[in-house]
Amino acid sequence: MSAIENVIFDVGRVLFHWDLRHLFAKLIDDPAELDWFLNHVVTEEWHFQHDAGRPLAEMLQERSAQFPGHAHLIEAYTKRFTETIPGPVEGSLEILEQLSASSVPLFAITNFGAEFWDLFRPTQPVFDLFTDIIVSGREKLVKPDPAIYALACDRFSIDPASAIFIDDNLANIDAACDFGLHVHHFRDAANLREDLARLGLL
Repeated sequence: MSAIENVIFDVGRVLFHWDLRHLFAKLIDDPAELDWFLNHVVTEEWHFQHDAGRPLAEMLQERSAQFPGHAHLIEAYTKRFTETIPGPVEGSLEILEQLSASSVPLFAITNFGAEFWDLFRPTQPVFDLFTDIIVSGREKLVKPDPAIYALACDRFSIDPASAIFIDDNLANIDAACDFGLHVHHFRDAANLREDLARLGLL
């Protein structure tokens, strides 16, 4: 087995919490109405279209036409998206900083809309620790499409066998493993720390 020298992170739910509910619970008081809205209007599935590269303006216009009574809330999604990210996952940024201090090359592959990434990225200096970050919305490729892993390894100039990929989504993990990357299915920072220490990276 090749030595693992590079670490590739996912961002959402690995480094930073993400939940649409964090924003809309501030805007919709009734719990049943909130659940309905998140299941029918601003859903994760609809949001993922932006991760795949669809422009926000196009999404907003179409969804507001479908749900005109909720147009103000749909617009809030585009204007206040960073409020869906309440903060870092406990312990994950400390691991990232330790890896960086040990000169471990750090990369990321994130399913993230380009326009939202442009809002969020400047708020988090921790991303300066990364050599490179592949953002799905810019590339119009999303995990678990094998093409995004091929693009990443080519752009990062690394052999898949030399890297471990960390993601909370099992489909993304399975696809990365099939592509030839070592993988860690993220559940919490303690398990990740244990795995990285076993590999000699921490």
